[in-house]
Amino acid sequence: MNAEFFDAIADIEREKGISREYMKEKITQALLSAYKKDNPECGDNIVIVMDDEKKRIDMFLRMDVVEEVEDPKTQMLLETAQNYSKRAKVGGVIEIPVDTKKFGRIAAQAAKQVIIQGIREAERGIIYDEFTSKEQEILTGTVIRIEPRTGSVSIKISSNSEFTEAMLSPKEQIKGEHLVEGDMIKVYVVEVRKSTRGPQVLISRTHPGLVKRLFELEVPEIFDGIVEIKSIAREPGSRTKIAVWSVDEDVDPIGACVGPKGGRVAGIVDELGGEKIDIVKFSEQPEEYIAAALSPAEVIEVTMLDEAKSCRVIVPDNQLSLAIGKEGQNVRLAAKLTGYKIDIKPESEAY
Repeated sequence: MNAEFFDAIADIEREKGISREYMKEKITQALLSAYKKDNPECGDNIVIVMDDEKKRIDMFLRMDVVEEVEDPKTQMLLETAQNYSKRAKVGGVIEIPVDTKKFGRIAAQAAKQVIIQGIREAERGIIYDEFTSKEQEILTGTVIRIEPRTGSVSIKISSNSEFTEAMLSPKEQIKGEHLVEGDMIKVYVVEVRKSTRGPQVLISRTHPGLVKRLFELEVPEIFDGIVEIKSIAREPGSRTKIAVWSVDEDVDPIGACVGPKGGRVAGIVDELGGEKIDIVKFSEQPEEYIAAALSPAEVIEVTMLDEAKSCRVIVPDNQLSLAIGKEGQNVRLAAKLTGYKIDIKPESEAY
């Protein structure tokens, strides 16, 4: 049985990545727990020795040899001690072997539970560490279950060799997107939390970070740091505005993001289920930046107001509805993108 213990520890380390030292600690705890189940009157003088080379686990009851016993849990008379070892003497310590085969059924079951719980805790720790390193990154997952009552979608996600299940709640799903079991989708890892049931990975398809990471994957200039994403404003499933800027004057940031024949941005639009994406050029000049953010509408003039972070924008009369957008979406996203409150006026009412 001892050899099987050590072989099992090696298998667990190889297959699950749980260190043998951790498992040896849990087995020691299990044996101590089992012994104390059968011997509730015992003290803390139980010693467990695990020998990797000999593949042996030995358990001893360590007793002090005395002339007069004051604590029977930890002390033994010389006469009794010499029944175990003829070399026992007063003032010395004697180790009495414990036969683990004599553990009762309840004690053995308790030991098994300690080991199983130890493995489970270690696995959860490994999964937590792995997915914590993926916070604010994109992972590809597989739809494994859809709850018809709540609309929540269970996604199996993986990172390196680790797998876990994450829940994509209705509010984190792109409006109008229809998912079915077996679909492969990209999700954004918002946060990883510890819970009583193990690591909880919070994922999203609506987070602006998803768009940012998709552009980093599709546009080499962004990945290389030549083109920078300055801001993102998003209404998931409908429209996104993204402001970009180039550190190299010879590189057009909008052209880099759009890609040859629009291929790069088209791939992102497809991944987001047809969500429209406006790519605008960032500027340190607020007037230029705000005018660009209101694209595709033309802008005649932008006037900064005394009010903090506010401006008035003049547009041609025939561009007013385009500047405002359906249900105010265009100006709302432009305001969110730039951080300015925008008051739009048609040219005929401005002067």
